[in-house]
Amino acid sequence: MKILGIESSCDESALSLIEIDKNRIKLLKNLISSQVEIHKQFGGIVPEVAARHHAENFFPLLKELDINIKTDVDLIAVTYGPGLITSLVIGLELGKTLSYIYKKPLIPINHIEAHIYSNWLTHNELFDKKKTFPVLAVVISGGHTQIFLMKNYGKYKLLGETVDDAVGEAYDKVAKILNLSYPGGPIINKLSLEFTEKPSFEFPRPMINTKDFNFSFSGLKTSVLYKWRDEKREKNQELIKEYCNAFENAVCDVLSKKIIRAAKKYNVKNIILGGGVSANSSIRNRISNDTQKLNIKTYFPEIKHTGDNAAMIAITGYFNINKKKKNNFKITADPNLKLPAC
Repeated sequence: MKILGIESSCDESALSLIEIDKNRIKLLKNLISSQVEIHKQFGGIVPEVAARHHAENFFPLLKELDINIKTDVDLIAVTYGPGLITSLVIGLELGKTLSYIYKKPLIPINHIEAHIYSNWLTHNELFDKKKTFPVLAVVISGGHTQIFLMKNYGKYKLLGETVDDAVGEAYDKVAKILNLSYPGGPIINKLSLEFTEKPSFEFPRPMINTKDFNFSFSGLKTSVLYKWRDEKREKNQELIKEYCNAFENAVCDVLSKKIIRAAKKYNVKNIILGGGVSANSSIRNRISNDTQKLNIKTYFPEIKHTGDNAAMIAITGYFNINKKKKNNFKITADPNLKLPAC
């Protein structure tokens, strides 16, 4: 089975073709047109600009994909939410158009679910249901910070989520406070690792001791803002590194403690992380080390599959094959789409 994936939920235009044979996945094509350099000048994503570039990028990507959709594709999987409505519409209409022209079944994909299934692209052992489930699925990205109990394929229970800023959003805002470049996650992670001493101060760990599994990162970001504003020391590169390290320590503490508590409470067999922030090496190392003490294996996607990409959309199409419909033109973009509780 060959599945064409289409992704345009934010600022990445992406196409991918995967082949699945007896739970073995072969990534045949994986193309991404990034708009990072375009939005960097604005310090964040401008939805109208993103949509315009999606419209410009997809046709060159289709040409670069260089496949015969009529003979080389069995299914088309496309993101329809959540995300930026103007961006979602571009990719969704492309999927509908290709479905109509080539008479291929169209499968609507939840972007959050796709971040979870990105782990299946490289960890074949996850196809073993008995050894995999129940699993704790954690999505950390620029727009989401959520913990799910995943009892089986497509079976989710939302345990907790951010009550304000997502963790990736907090990274971007802190980077802006420290006058660093956009996106903030990679540069803060890099500078944090370059600070090898213990920071001379600590930032608060919001909601770390609450009994639920919710998160809050807005207050942490505000603490960085006030401390930086009132800082008496010379604001040099070394001080910026210290701030980055102290900020990351707080993030890692909160994420790890909530994840560990949820894993214990629900007696899960594995922990799966996905989303752009799951590429952060500090977070990866901290959570891997802490979960190892529980004798629970933690999975992360390959770095190339952590951000928005179409390969994760295609593999999610495989697990949603029951939703396939020929020429399904009634699908509409849903910027606030949720994962249904089952």
